[in-house]
Amino acid sequence: MQKIREVVLDLQPYINSAPISPGAAHQQACTNDEVTINRWRDQWISQVKSNHQTYGPFSAKSVGNLHGSFGGAPCVIVGSGPSLSENAKLLKDKPDDLKVVSCLHNFHYLEDLGVDVDFYVTLDAGELTIGEVSEGGTKSDDEYWDRTKTKKLLAFIGTHPELLKRWQGEIYFYNAPVPDDSYTKAVDKIEPFNIYIESGGNVLGASMMLVKGILGSQISIFIGADFSFSDKPKTAFHAWDSKYDKDLGNYIRVPSIYGHTLKTWQSYYNFKLWFDVVAQRVPGIYINATENGCFGAYKEGNICHVRQMTLKSAIDLFSIHKIKAGVCKDPTIEKRIILI
Repeated sequence: MQKIREVVLDLQPYINSAPISPGAAHQQACTNDEVTINRWRDQWISQVKSNHQTYGPFSAKSVGNLHGSFGGAPCVIVGSGPSLSENAKLLKDKPDDLKVVSCLHNFHYLEDLGVDVDFYVTLDAGELTIGEVSEGGTKSDDEYWDRTKTKKLLAFIGTHPELLKRWQGEIYFYNAPVPDDSYTKAVDKIEPFNIYIESGGNVLGASMMLVKGILGSQISIFIGADFSFSDKPKTAFHAWDSKYDKDLGNYIRVPSIYGHTLKTWQSYYNFKLWFDVVAQRVPGIYINATENGCFGAYKEGNICHVRQMTLKSAIDLFSIHKIKAGVCKDPTIEKRIILI
């Protein structure tokens, strides 16, 4: 039985720590590692070889060339969750000194909105990543690939070769730590390339760690980091019509940042646990501006390591000094501006 009600959602109170220890959460987040490795090992190695033949050495085109390029500026890290439809449009008029790094799956969506993205990130090795560049977009495949001419891609060395072939802009490579000796030895034989980017097994995780460990921003503002389906009558996994919306399959219910329940897959809740562990263990400022979802949320409350706020508030937070821009240029103007 279902009933639709209009309710007012308030953020849960903050709690000092998650009810599950970081160690236990990390263990839970890694439960599917062995299955994933066995499924993808040979394809990863094959595609690393192919990409090395075309683009190698990776070290000449590595993300290391971008080290520190953000200079500590705050960065919006864009996931592919359904809440993008609520606030991603605000990035079109963002301050120039606010950086944006996005999962590649959002390419069509952010390009249609006219958002200026500093870097797109790809991690998955499957062929499906190629179609995702335009899935749900308003333009043709060719039009979106043509737009990549002026864009920059941060790519796992095992990315599908066809995706790299179609990308017409700059490409910078990174490696991913795989807990498997045979993979590591095979890659080292192709080229020792030790710029490892942790990811928690998902591209948003790789985006965050590239921002923190390579580009040099320790102020991470997340949007589209739902780790769940939408809570609207028409359940959605993305901000656009997606093939995943047709059949949710087996899902679990988890508490949101507001305390109401959301549907998600166990694998995506594991991703969320990994992000929570990072926020608790790795120094930095973590702002969840997704405005929904379960990042940082437990039934006991939201962990204090992840600040929950709207994207507008986050943008305003890092633009507050601009209120006095006019009087700084001309101290004689009559309008007196004070912050408090």
